[in-house]
Amino acid sequence: MSSVRMFWCVAFLVVSACPVYAADDIVEAIDQAKKSYQAGDMATAKQSLDLASTLIGQKNAEGFAKMLPEPLPGWKAEKAQANAVGGAMFGGVSAATRSYSNDKGDNVEVSISGDNALLTQFAPMMNNPSMAAMMGKLIKVGNQRAIQTQDGDIMMVVASKTLVHVQGSADAAAKLAYAQAVDVAKLSKM
Repeated sequence: MSSVRMFWCVAFLVVSACPVYAADDIVEAIDQAKKSYQAGDMATAKQSLDLASTLIGQKNAEGFAKMLPEPLPGWKAEKAQANAVGGAMFGGVSAATRSYSNDKGDNVEVSISGDNALLTQFAPMMNNPSMAAMMGKLIKVGNQRAIQTQDGDIMMVVASKTLVHVQGSADAAAKLAYAQAVDVAKLSKM
């Protein structure tokens, strides 16, 4: 397959994977990349594809923010924060975080991240029980395997592409409750 054909196949797959509501800006950036590429302007073509990639990351982060749980009884939550760092830094990361607190001063932070080059290295360790056990105690969160550290923090990889991390000053039971509040079934379909 020629490099031009490969380029457009990848661009098509990227656009096809995006939600329809995000397509206009993303398609526009890819169209600009195509025009620039065909005109021989590789720098602008790359910048336009980087823009499309960042826009896709932002839409992923917004989707992750919607997956963060509502506050559990007796807890308050801050507004979810969503952000995406483009491919030039860390291979690209889309993430959403929400902080929760109770009247006793305990806090929990739940973060969901994807599009992360580090996740591709972390996922195989999570899937290998012997290696995962070296990082903490293996537990189940619903049907999902997770790791719970000595501090009660919880990490789980969903569908080998998304990392859920629950941490904070609250006790292990509160962190586990927040991990269980994440809709893993919906998250695995993103």
